[in-house]
Amino acid sequence: MLDIKRIRENPEEVAAALKKRNLDVDFTELLTLDKDRRTLLQSVEEKKNDRNITSKKIPVMKKNGEDVTAELERMKKVGDEIAEENDKVREIEEKIKYILDRLPNIPADDVVAGGKENNKVVKTFGEKPTFDFEPKNHVDLCKMHNLIDYERGVKIAGEGSWLYTGKGAILEWALLNFFIREHIKDGYNFILPPHMLGYQCGYVAGQFPKYVEEDYWIDGGPNEKGNFLLPTAETALVNIHRDEILKEEELPKRYFAYTPCFRREAGSSRIEERGMVRGHQFNKVEMVQYAHPDHSEEAFDELLKKAESLVQKLGLHYQLSKLAADDCSFSMGRTCDIEIWIPSMGIYKEVSSVSNGYDYQARRGNIRFRDSEGKMRFVHTLNGSGLATSRVLPAIVEQYQQADGSIVVPEVLRQDVGTDIIK
Repeated sequence: MLDIKRIRENPEEVAAALKKRNLDVDFTELLTLDKDRRTLLQSVEEKKNDRNITSKKIPVMKKNGEDVTAELERMKKVGDEIAEENDKVREIEEKIKYILDRLPNIPADDVVAGGKENNKVVKTFGEKPTFDFEPKNHVDLCKMHNLIDYERGVKIAGEGSWLYTGKGAILEWALLNFFIREHIKDGYNFILPPHMLGYQCGYVAGQFPKYVEEDYWIDGGPNEKGNFLLPTAETALVNIHRDEILKEEELPKRYFAYTPCFRREAGSSRIEERGMVRGHQFNKVEMVQYAHPDHSEEAFDELLKKAESLVQKLGLHYQLSKLAADDCSFSMGRTCDIEIWIPSMGIYKEVSSVSNGYDYQARRGNIRFRDSEGKMRFVHTLNGSGLATSRVLPAIVEQYQQADGSIVVPEVLRQDVGTDIIK
């Protein structure tokens, strides 16, 4: 949620920042509501003060034998006015919240305007693999080695589903174990959260109300604010300290979680989405930090370095892209994507998004800390995938394939997989 004070003091600046997201915003209504709210609050405080003074005066008047009837009638009227004005304040606050809930985060100053056409590749790792034979795509390779059963996955769960089988299941689990070991080694706190969350979790994460139709609802549905299946572990992790006041010395708090992720989006017949590249359910390990606002850019660099190190240790070729403002997710002010090379598709596919939400999610979740000067401040929240396996596994299968169709297992996975080569 954006800071209403910042909008009040610099409406043109905030509007210009949101324009980078291709969003035209007129704050006239919001600022009028904000002014009316503050006027009413001042009036309520004045009336409460009058009531307090009069409440102390009436006993004295009675003691002195004075008639207090007029004062009692006036106090009843004042009480009614306070209740009426408080109702108006609540009504205005609901309108303000409605407007603010639908405004995305402000992009960082150095994030360029526009959509994905303005994303910039800032780094590459390794060389694109070349083959002196006709390489196969990951779907055919996975079928050849009985790693993935696509047909039975669709049979039991519909389009956008698959089954890991045999060495495929072992390879998937080896990836997850590798990520978990690395994050534990880096001092992150391992969390296994519920997979079914309440509406407020999606609201704090910035996914609701804008994207309520993109999740799987278990009961009640989005209109009744029911429970939904988490689309990413971030949605749970950024709610752990909701409505809490943290200690400054506790920051940063570093968490990671393994979960399956559930999304309505799924693959199509297009070549770049075939197989398991996009589906309704996939596995992911996610990192989240609650950072001190003075050090959140350092936390972003740390998360990005950790996510990159995972791909590098797997020996996979990738590129790092800095996203333009309108390609950053709704609640994020800065994002870099790690995009892995899928040879058969001839394109890079994102396997990790590392993002800084600054105080946007913390404002929604009322997550604060008291600094050394006694000032109450909002934390900054950051997240980074570490990693989404449904695209890492296809990249491994394709980048490590051999002329005879066998697949070399990345060295860091061999102990868990139990072999150097899948053949």
